[in-house]
Amino acid sequence: MNYRKLGKTGIMVSEIGFGAWAIGGTWGEVNDDESRKALREAVENGINFFDTADVYGDGRSERLVGELKKDYGDQIHIATKAGRRLNPHTAEGYNYENILNFTKRSLKNLNVKEIELLQLHCPPWEVYYNPDLFESLEKLREEGLILNYGVSVEKVEEAIKASEYKGISTVQIIFNMFRQRPSDYFLELAEKRNIGVIARVPLASGLLTGKFNGSEEFEIGDHRRFNRNGEAFDRGETFSGVDFERGVQTVKDLKKYIPAGFSMTEFALKWILMHKQISTVITGAKTSNQIRENANSSTKPDLNEETMMKVKEIYDEKIKAMVHQYW
Repeated sequence: MNYRKLGKTGIMVSEIGFGAWAIGGTWGEVNDDESRKALREAVENGINFFDTADVYGDGRSERLVGELKKDYGDQIHIATKAGRRLNPHTAEGYNYENILNFTKRSLKNLNVKEIELLQLHCPPWEVYYNPDLFESLEKLREEGLILNYGVSVEKVEEAIKASEYKGISTVQIIFNMFRQRPSDYFLELAEKRNIGVIARVPLASGLLTGKFNGSEEFEIGDHRRFNRNGEAFDRGETFSGVDFERGVQTVKDLKKYIPAGFSMTEFALKWILMHKQISTVITGAKTSNQIRENANSSTKPDLNEETMMKVKEIYDEKIKAMVHQYW
């Protein structure tokens, strides 16, 4: 496993991180014992960065990651997110009192005295124009409840605006072969401002594993079934906003350029890591085999320029019109 610096935090994190949404729920049936096994398998494969949120399984994911922290201590680093528990989820709800209460709940779930990285969880657009809220995050840091803070965003414009606040250490954003817009401008801006970039949804909800044929029937509790059109949350979170059938067909085109010795998953993850501004890529996984495959991508050989250009050409021809102007 290779490691990179996570922006202003100064923390050296594994290029491949662990996204803990799947072990909380909304990805079909999940078993806590299997999740614990997967988390430990991640550590054994050099993964030291774990990203979770208070709404993943209503604290279930945080508690499982907290158990891991108890066993491995400073060997691992945990980031969590807050804000999506607001009901209704409005900009007005993003204030010191609510974020403080969410933070205290996450501290309890994680069983830690301080949160290493607290991220606002895809808040409404107006939040990014509320300097008082970011002063509240600074206050939480001064009070010793959090060590660093950042944002998880839906849109590139939100990432750019958030990066203007000097206290922001990280930005988490969707970035993958099907969502390439961050590389147009934002990644260079983040590097200039010493902001760590956490790439999420790296496999487009499984599309970029190359394991789907288009006839899949997802479980009722799986967001890949109930959120394809944004029925529950931003549709860009499911299959990266790409039409499922179009995505399956486009992956067939990408497979023609998989380097020797790579799986499609490793190819997709290595493509992200070819962008030096990315600090870590958070991959979801339920099984040990998935963990090992994800981790392997860190030490795979770099992709050549021709391959990177082919991926860009396929994106421009097949996917760009569906996603680029929205996020």
